[in-house]
Amino acid sequence: MASDFSEDDLIATLFAPIAGAAGLGLLDDAALIDAPDGMQIVATKDAVVAGVHFFPTDAPGDIARKALRVNISDLAAKGADPLGFLLAILLPPDLDERWLQSFAQALGEDARLFHCPLLGGDTVRTDGPLSLSITALGSAPRGRMARRTGAKAGDLIYVSGSIGDAALGLRVRAAAAADLAWIELLSDQARAHLLRRYLVPEPRLALAHAVRSLAHGAMDVSDGLAGDLAKMLRVSKVSGQVDLARMPYSLAAREAIALAPGLGDVTLTGGDDYEILCTLAPQNAGQFETAARTVGVAVTRIGEVTAGPSELPQFIEQDGAVRTFAKGSYSHF
Repeated sequence: MASDFSEDDLIATLFAPIAGAAGLGLLDDAALIDAPDGMQIVATKDAVVAGVHFFPTDAPGDIARKALRVNISDLAAKGADPLGFLLAILLPPDLDERWLQSFAQALGEDARLFHCPLLGGDTVRTDGPLSLSITALGSAPRGRMARRTGAKAGDLIYVSGSIGDAALGLRVRAAAAADLAWIELLSDQARAHLLRRYLVPEPRLALAHAVRSLAHGAMDVSDGLAGDLAKMLRVSKVSGQVDLARMPYSLAAREAIALAPGLGDVTLTGGDDYEILCTLAPQNAGQFETAARTVGVAVTRIGEVTAGPSELPQFIEQDGAVRTFAKGSYSHF
């Protein structure tokens, strides 16, 4: 594959032309299938691979939870209620029964927690790395799934939870020489928080109903807020502005950035947040914020959608300067 052939190019050029109508042109994170009784099935798939999405030495329970939760996060951002999931697992020969028992126990616990039972799948032996592919199925009332393509000029941009913790947690987990100075100065509490946010995502399923009722456009933040927002605005044929002073950072992230200011860009482009990014009409903002408080999920208004053409969103510093990024988001290619 040519080095300049991006993941978006791969999807748009090779796979979108062969997608069925339910695939929505492969412009979203899920498919949409008609079902009886005024409902539609929402289908999404994400894979995680050792050495790419997690460390081979991570605990089996953490690997299981991450594999399922990244898919639950997609359902949440579409405003869908989970129905179940299919699992394909490619197992290298060095994983023993004890590892598999721990993996299965954690997977079952999360399946019950999110009311998303295992429906079937496949197990295969491989000489390659441990790989897990999950197809998650959910349901939403017909026409109510929050599409990535739905952002409208004049909408307010909201994000749930906090941004950048997982990207910083990956730095903590990898403990590369370039990061050791600030990692060693982090408080134990901050280090533990960042590491946990990387290892075990927290999908915002509690927000699903508010998203499908009130949001025009929505997706989860998996590859970095800057890049994912650009993707949503581009396919919606609009642009936007983000007020960086409003960015919701945890105390742990603020502590890390204070120690190494260059980490600010990492928090916006590093990925693995699995928060919900959505746009909604200004008149619905109060209702959305109330719904979020009711279910105990923090949401923050970070900007607004502007009229097209679909240029990159502007990230505005407190002094009015526009921050640019060398690379907007994580990419597999």
